[in-house]
Amino acid sequence: MMTDKSRDDSTAWSSWMMNPWNLGQTVSSYFVDAWQRTILYADIERQVGDQYQAQRKLDVPNVLNFPAELVMSGLTLPRPVNYLMVRILAPDDQPTDPSKRPFLVVDPRAGHGPGIGGFKSDSEIGAALQAGHPCYFVGFLPDPVPGQTVEDVMRAHAAFVSKAAELHPESQGKPVVIGNCQAGWQVMMAAAVWPELFGPLILAGAPLSYWAGRNPMRYAGGLLGGSWLTAMTSDLGNGRFDGAWLVKNFENLDPANTLWTKQYNVYAKADTEAERYIGFEKYWGGYVFLNDVEMQYIVDNLFIGNKLSTAQLLTSDGIRIDLRNIRSPIVVFSSFGDNITPPAQALGWITDLYLDDDDVRSHDQTIVFTTHDRIGHLGIFVSGSVGSKEHRKFASTIDQIDLLPAGIYRATVEETPDDDTLLDDPYLMSVRQSSLAEIAEIVQPDPESDRRFAAAARLSEINLAFYKSTLQPWVKALTTPYTAALLEALHPMRLSYESWTSAHPWAATIHQWAENISQQRQTVDKDNLFLDAQENFSQAMERVLNNYRDRRDNIYQIWFDTVYGSPLLMALAGHAPGDSAPARPHPGSSPEHLAFVRQQMHRLDGLLNEGGLLEAALRGLFHIAKQRHSVDERYHHAAMRLREQYDTGNVDIEKMRAAIREQALVLAHHGHKAVEAIPHLLSKHKPEEIRLVASLIKKLISAIDEQDPAPEAVVKASEEVLGLFEAAAKQQEQGEKSSSADDKPVAEASKAATKAAAKTTPAVARKSAAPASAKQRTAQPARKTAAKSTDTSSAGTSAKKATTATTAPVKPAAKPATKPLAQTTAGIPAQAAAKPAANKPAARSLGDAKAGAATKAESNAAAKPQAKSAEPSKETGKATSTAGTPVSGAASSAAPATSKSPASTSVTTSSVARPATGSATKPAATSSASGSLFPAEQTTSKPAASVPAKAVSADAKSGPVSTATKPAVKSAPASPASKSAAKPATTSSPASGQGKVATKPASTGAASRTRQRKS
Repeated sequence: MMTDKSRDDSTAWSSWMMNPWNLGQTVSSYFVDAWQRTILYADIERQVGDQYQAQRKLDVPNVLNFPAELVMSGLTLPRPVNYLMVRILAPDDQPTDPSKRPFLVVDPRAGHGPGIGGFKSDSEIGAALQAGHPCYFVGFLPDPVPGQTVEDVMRAHAAFVSKAAELHPESQGKPVVIGNCQAGWQVMMAAAVWPELFGPLILAGAPLSYWAGRNPMRYAGGLLGGSWLTAMTSDLGNGRFDGAWLVKNFENLDPANTLWTKQYNVYAKADTEAERYIGFEKYWGGYVFLNDVEMQYIVDNLFIGNKLSTAQLLTSDGIRIDLRNIRSPIVVFSSFGDNITPPAQALGWITDLYLDDDDVRSHDQTIVFTTHDRIGHLGIFVSGSVGSKEHRKFASTIDQIDLLPAGIYRATVEETPDDDTLLDDPYLMSVRQSSLAEIAEIVQPDPESDRRFAAAARLSEINLAFYKSTLQPWVKALTTPYTAALLEALHPMRLSYESWTSAHPWAATIHQWAENISQQRQTVDKDNLFLDAQENFSQAMERVLNNYRDRRDNIYQIWFDTVYGSPLLMALAGHAPGDSAPARPHPGSSPEHLAFVRQQMHRLDGLLNEGGLLEAALRGLFHIAKQRHSVDERYHHAAMRLREQYDTGNVDIEKMRAAIREQALVLAHHGHKAVEAIPHLLSKHKPEEIRLVASLIKKLISAIDEQDPAPEAVVKASEEVLGLFEAAAKQQEQGEKSSSADDKPVAEASKAATKAAAKTTPAVARKSAAPASAKQRTAQPARKTAAKSTDTSSAGTSAKKATTATTAPVKPAAKPATKPLAQTTAGIPAQAAAKPAANKPAARSLGDAKAGAATKAESNAAAKPQAKSAEPSKETGKATSTAGTPVSGAASSAAPATSKSPASTSVTTSSVARPATGSATKPAATSSASGSLFPAEQTTSKPAASVPAKAVSADAKSGPVSTATKPAVKSAPASPASKSAAKPATTSSPASGQGKVATKPASTGAASRTRQRKS
């Protein structure tokens, strides 16, 4: 190939040498074109300088490409900040839908001005508007409020999100928040403290784990000796840190682009590149400032300390910032072509926080990540190809993402098949189950590297303390506002804009020449050999500078590893040679958190046989979808068509989301046993209702199979689920026939009982008011008689017994050898056992989806006598609880799966709340959310009050304590006093003839007797 190309080149040059006139024309045409491009390039740079000067004179400089109106100013908050929230005005031909959740785009304050999220029509804001969502933008002023802190900004973000939700009360779902770059970790911090305010979070190029990956920027803090240089820079700026230094660090990462490619591209395409280049420089040159306390906090705790990803940060009022508290789905978008925030730094917080996939699910957290192959850092926000593809799919499928169960998922966006009829979109988003292991392959955690970074962080603390005690007083004394302004003007980044503007003496002449050239432009031919030589020279310059960059970065890494891997500096961080202890304590390995995980796993045992039609349908669909290994948005579109066809009415998204997440956890915990329990969940519904749901499941599966043929595993799973539904429907039909056969004997018995009650004398009435202990002794023969009559029931009752046996609840799998936390409190009264769970941070319960639907059933169940809800099982003869969990551990079918007492429901809401963080010192993350976002002093969450004795008595009558806090246990033989107090909840066992309590073990002792007398 080289020989052929050299022969072709030599032939071309030889032809020109034989024709000097042609050679002269080639040379002259190239140099005329080069001269004209030089003048045009100089005039373009002049316009950039003028634009820089004009932007500095604006009160609110930005690069937003959409009309907007001010909604809320951070200057008016109790803790004022320089942030603003504006409403994006939708175009007349593209109105927004008020029922859709609003989008909030938060721009990064990392040295540049605001507006990059709406820089183009194909941007994050443009994608949200195209999907019909109301959209808001959060920007900032160039100068911070004196004394403004990172925590103040975090509170402002929470206030903005709350305001957006307040403006859209009719929207279905909480606001979606997009955090770009440095705004990503600010949004995550706010959502960790106030999780109840935030909807799904989209993090675009946001760094959260700063020690991860191979990014050379992570070595800068250690090679400069730590954050003392940051403090000195802020002191020289008179208490302000110039954002131009941050932009300079970004440019140093890619010297080829900074020193050559960016300018050469404008010079080579001066006729067409002016508009794009001038618009980009409007953003790149809009430098802003940060307060000294803000920048010092960021460098010490994030860039060098890396404390956010391991829950080591606390707010001023003592609340731990733990990212595991976030209850909304988190979408992480990163690119392997991003040299500022590579995927390892965008995803490393997941491996820092979680031990395994069960740990993720136990915290009820949904994480969706997607990666791009080559797009750069800024391209994630402003690239037209990304805006019209990934961001548009995020906006159009955000409601589907919000319904994903807890776990880790990987999303991909591909072209829609040509023959697809369910989706009218050029791109199709698919989501498949991922794992922590797949995240670890991208992040590649390195404990040895973490120890070196821990040594660098320790040295940074030492150097910073030394600077503050020696040099800082002198620097502050010599710094004045005038010296700070002089250093600002002399910054190299600012000089590049201010040195060439219309104020320059030659600028007017260059501008006049440029106008003349535009009218008489003479371009060179594309096959001109001198133009080819120019391109070759440019590529050679790029290669040279890229080689320099690679060697420089390797040297940085070698220096860092050598210096901070030395025994002396490792000892400063507390690591001896050969020490294998982790550099940072893993927040998921604390004893408190492990105990909480065991309690959550035990709680899921009680949910195996709870639910109804919705829960059964969700389990069946999850079981089928699991065989496909991935799902796409066509499932959602098919479900929406069925919903419109059958007119199911409005669906509460929050309740549906809670039900989906709960059943996904049950299926993950119990495996196939959760599917086997479907007939029991359907045992309280009519056959026609069961068959209607089964037909909807079949139609949904068929709609997907038409577009994507189902593999054999999916066919088998579908047949299994539909078979379970049909079997349950047939069982219910048999049960109805048996019930109709028993109606006549029951009616006659009821009539006889009514006549006997009418003959009751006043003396008998007075006798019935005797003490409860006497009543219980009198009731024993009656119960034995009732047991006999049960044994001699009619043939219809025998058929009913057979139906009950086939719909009995499924037994959970064998318990692990380790005793769950809930089992250690088996002998504690209900209200005492619920206290530890109630002290956990409050959040949405996984069972909230059924709270509204079960309210009527709960009230009815509470009104019925306990003797009916705890009647002996017709198979085992043992008493069972109303939650469907046998008291003695045996299977039961006597009670409806969804019946709960009011007391047990309240305990479930507090105990199955947001998972604990595993830190003994962590206060409730939502303590301040219950009041103001800006508390004057520390706010602590109040522990849940103990349930009064009367409530315990009512709970004993209406049902057992929820399995979320206490499993059903076999009670010890009750004392006479306890029998007297718990009579309505007591029944005789046909096997032993001994009374058993269906709700809790019998309590003994003076304190117990006192509570019983009160009840």
